[in-house]
Amino acid sequence: MAPSLLMIGKKDDAHCAKAVQHARTVFGETEIHLARRGDEWPGDIGGWKGDYIISYLSPFILPKALLERAQRAAINFHPGPPEYPGIGCTNFAIYNGETAFGVTCHHMAAQVDTGPIVAVHRFPLAPSDSVLALTGRCYDAILEMYLEISSLIAADAPLPVAPETWQRRPYTRRELNALCRVTPNMEADEVARRVRAVTYPGAPGAFIDLHGYRFAHDPESRETSP
Repeated sequence: MAPSLLMIGKKDDAHCAKAVQHARTVFGETEIHLARRGDEWPGDIGGWKGDYIISYLSPFILPKALLERAQRAAINFHPGPPEYPGIGCTNFAIYNGETAFGVTCHHMAAQVDTGPIVAVHRFPLAPSDSVLALTGRCYDAILEMYLEISSLIAADAPLPVAPETWQRRPYTRRELNALCRVTPNMEADEVARRVRAVTYPGAPGAFIDLHGYRFAHDPESRETSP
C-alpha cells in the first residue's frame, strides 16, 4: 500500500503545483493544504495522522504536535544550503558574495531548519545573479530534489542521510529587516551591496530613515550621473 501524506505548500506557485500533481499520483491517501504568507493556519489540519508530512515552500512553521503525528517522517524542502538556514537565505548569500548556493531537504524539528539533513543539491552562484534569479534557480532545484525524494518514499525506500550538518543558527526576520536598512554614514559600496541583496519584486527592499520619515528604494527609478 502506498504511504499516506500530508503536504503543506505554497499557493499560486507553478513549481508547487507540479509537486502536488506528482504527490497525488504516487502517494496513497493524500491531504494537501496550500497557502500564501499571511494566510491563517488551516483549522481542519489538526486531526491529521499518517505516514509522511512534506513541507514544500510552506509559509507556515509547523507545530511540534503535528510533526509528531507523522509515523515515518516529516521533511521540509529549504531554498538554501546548510550554510544558510532560516529566512532570507538568498538575500544573505548575495550580500556575502557567495559563489555557490544550493537547496536542502531535511527532517523537521521544533526549531526551523535544524533537523537532520536528508540531501543537499548545490549549484554555482554568478556575480550577476539577482535575488529573483537565484530564487528561481532554487525553486527549480527544489522541484528536482522533491521528485527524487518523493519517488523514494513512494517506493518504500529509506530516506538518504547526507554527510552534512547545519552550519549556523537560522537567520531571523529581524536580521533580514536589518539588512534592508541603509544609513547616511554607509560607504557607497555597502549601500549597493544591500540594495542588490534585498531587491525582489513585491518585497519592501532597502530603506533609509531620516528625521522621522522612511524613504524606500525604488529599483525602477535610480538616478544616474550625466
